[in-house]
Amino acid sequence: MATLTADRAVAAPAGPHERSGWAPLLVVLAGTFMTYLDFFIVNVALPSIQGRLRAGPAAIQLVVAGFGLAFAVGMISGGRLGDLYGRRRMFTLGLALFTLTSAACGLAPTAGFLDVARVAQGGAAAMMTPQVLAILGTLYTGPWRARAFAAYGMTMGIAAVSGQLIGGSLIALNPAGAGWRSIFLINVPVGVTALALVRRLLPESRGQRAPADLAGTVLITAALTAIVLPLVQGRQQGWPLWTVLCLAAAPLLLAAFAAHQRARAARGRAPLIRLTLFRDRTFTVGTVTGIAFGGVPASFFFILALYLQDGRRLSPLSSGVVFIFAGLGFFAAMLTTERMTRRLGRQILAAGAGAVAAGCLLTAAAARAATSLGLAPGLVTVGFGIGMVLVPLTATALARIAPEHAGAASGVLTTGLQVGGALGIAVVGVVFFGALGGGIPHAFTVSLITLAALTAATAALVQLLPSPSAQAPR
Repeated sequence: MATLTADRAVAAPAGPHERSGWAPLLVVLAGTFMTYLDFFIVNVALPSIQGRLRAGPAAIQLVVAGFGLAFAVGMISGGRLGDLYGRRRMFTLGLALFTLTSAACGLAPTAGFLDVARVAQGGAAAMMTPQVLAILGTLYTGPWRARAFAAYGMTMGIAAVSGQLIGGSLIALNPAGAGWRSIFLINVPVGVTALALVRRLLPESRGQRAPADLAGTVLITAALTAIVLPLVQGRQQGWPLWTVLCLAAAPLLLAAFAAHQRARAARGRAPLIRLTLFRDRTFTVGTVTGIAFGGVPASFFFILALYLQDGRRLSPLSSGVVFIFAGLGFFAAMLTTERMTRRLGRQILAAGAGAVAAGCLLTAAAARAATSLGLAPGLVTVGFGIGMVLVPLTATALARIAPEHAGAASGVLTTGLQVGGALGIAVVGVVFFGALGGGIPHAFTVSLITLAALTAATAALVQLLPSPSAQAPR
């Protein structure tokens, strides 16, 4: 798992690399920023891509969901590859492939080509991202390590909340007439610069050399694809037989994966996912909550971008500016959630889910407002609620996990969030495009009501967590 690698790296004795200062940190964070930026930046470009490449709804959904699914599935084995072949080596390879696939996305001649390139880009990101925490844990100790990890978290947050504005600005500037293609091509000079510095600034390190679980990787990839692909493609194609067969096969593939993981563990071989982690109810409920809620931010920003540009006819830049309201709410949550968590405990997750639901309904009520400023209260509330859930979720889910298993557990949770994102876009996309007959504001409203229901389910799941008195690690 990705964070198994990070755990072992943290436990390893560090060398005197702190004397290198922040330069190595900036190199690995460049890769982190590009990865998370590319998941969110594309939202604001979707209407432009749809028009220029004549892409249908399914192709547009795959631009986002394809990246997210490949990223989620690939991270399961990405960390293991770093252990086997070297973290700097795999980070370098992932960064090089991410740069190449970014260029492929930017030069895509058709929607189908773009979808394939986005899946490849997500796979490259999955190869690169798991190495970052492991490299930082090897490079830094003490206060340096705490600052480095804080910078890592902040980088992900900034990429998420600023992606739409950066994308809108690039499309508005239209460098060299590239239009929407610039949101991908901008990665090329950044990636090339980072690649030139990797060997000089980053030391090589390895973890425990456990054989890769290729069969497990194939099974989990097939299972998740069997869920997401028919949901994305089915409505447009009239739900042909293959979509039904895929959805029916998905639980069987998941069961086969679980059986394979148990058998592998019984033989003393390292599984992709430690199923024994799910004996802890706090972790199990926390992970299911992460999957359920993980689709909310991704699908909310997906339909918001389509609504603003296709429904309100805003430019990509103006749409990016509207997204700032959600970013303001998110940053406000980052500043206040720690204090609120001390007062509310696990119910901070339910409160955050409730805030998102309320924000969705406020936004839906303003869908036909005279100006986009009417969306501001709902967007701020949604952003604040998202932060209230995502900031404390990891600590809550891992509260009873022993330190030696924290890496594996956080890897499963992170993967669940990414899988939830891909599933959320697929499900809400079906609702949005299915309701387009009533107009874009109507489809947006129906989708927001669906999201409000999903977040209400998240709040209900939180109630299954053990009482606070049982939250101490065993």
